[in-house]
Amino acid sequence: MGAYLQTDVTKVTTRVLKTMKQHGEKIAMLTAYDYSMACLLDSTKIDVVLVGDSAANVMQGYKTTLPITLDEMIFYAASVVRGIKRALVVVDMPFGTYQGNSKQALASAIRIMKETGADAVKLEGGEEVLESISRILSAGIPVMGHLGLTPQSINKFGTYVVRATEKEEADRLLKDAHILEQAGCFAMVLEKIPAVLAEQVTKEVNIPTIGIGAGAAVDGQVLVLQDMLGITQQFKPRYLRHYGSFGEGISTAVRQYITDVKEGSFPNEKEQY
Repeated sequence: MGAYLQTDVTKVTTRVLKTMKQHGEKIAMLTAYDYSMACLLDSTKIDVVLVGDSAANVMQGYKTTLPITLDEMIFYAASVVRGIKRALVVVDMPFGTYQGNSKQALASAIRIMKETGADAVKLEGGEEVLESISRILSAGIPVMGHLGLTPQSINKFGTYVVRATEKEEADRLLKDAHILEQAGCFAMVLEKIPAVLAEQVTKEVNIPTIGIGAGAAVDGQVLVLQDMLGITQQFKPRYLRHYGSFGEGISTAVRQYITDVKEGSFPNEKEQY
């Protein structure tokens, strides 16, 4: 591993991320949903681990992120936190726990923090969820924003295509980015927006921007772990780079196990008591 500025920190905090932006060091962020993967990720000195509501897709098999509940997110997050010592752990607030009701938003965020031991929460939207963000922040809970393609709003958008390609929506996104910063968010995810717009946002705000399908000029990148490892093989958007074909490897290993069991070669004499 290279000698990056923040390699030697014992615990990544929101302050560490801001320092990384100031020094031009990119932030590496991945998702996790269970203890075993969390331990593996933390051993690599990953900067941020996101317990994403994408668990609805990769862990539960839903087509959207909408069905996952607060109790389920807390279950996944608590499992992840038990495996993390160094990384900053951020937990997605699921659909229906913060939109339109700031008191419910605060209660939901408090449950996440108390019951999981996570470091921060993340929620989608800009000005329309400002009241919820402000109330959560007033309780001392760090908030990461999320703009651009916001999967919890899929029924409004009707598609997962690139967002903010037209000037009106781009201007609104830029305005929302400033609103999130002024509200006190410590960072924001920019999902599936034009690289030029993501670069503009990154230059105009003083908090870190984490991109997914938002080009290279942002302050960091995030991917879903199962996607980048080639486990979820059907999902192949342009922005996804595979860092392994572990889905094929797992299938090959399981087929060999089945063969060994059926042929009676597992277990052998050394593998029994």
